[in-house]
Amino acid sequence: MIIIKKPVITEKMTAISEKLNRYAFIVDVRANKLQIKKAVQDLYGVQVAAVNTMRYDGKLKSRYTKAGVIEGRRDAFKKAIVTLAKGETIDFFSNI
Repeated sequence: MIIIKKPVITEKMTAISEKLNRYAFIVDVRANKLQIKKAVQDLYGVQVAAVNTMRYDGKLKSRYTKAGVIEGRRDAFKKAIVTLAKGETIDFFSNI
């Protein structure tokens, strides 16, 4: 099971990471906090102080076509906010 799917890189999360040393990741829905903590420590080589998780339901979507209305739902996902220990940072743009 792949724990960390992708980091959340938005303007809001960039401000939070600079101010509070917290980083967000989209993670597997079945992953728990201990697994997320271990995965971040192994992947980025940093010390994790705390992990907070949030589950999101998929949004309902509809669009109008010639054939009629098509309705569907986006996938549900889980987001983890990881607080790093003092002095630790993650640089997502180092390998660009």
